[in-house]
Amino acid sequence: MAELPDVRFLTVAEVAELMRVSKMTVYRLVHAGELPAVRFGRSYRVPESAVAEALHRPIADVG
Repeated sequence: MAELPDVRFLTVAEVAELMRVSKMTVYRLVHAGELPAVRFGRSYRVPESAVAEALHRPIADVG
């Protein structure tokens, strides 16, 4: 049996809390392709590493 990599998935609510935004904002980021996610049934799960990367990415290019 193949081993699964150590990937931790977060719910949309958990991502929203970590990023300090609304759940709707997280859904918008997912649908825009700015935040990768996997769909399980009717809900989405976001890799924890993708959230960490998004938090360290600059929001706007100023200057």
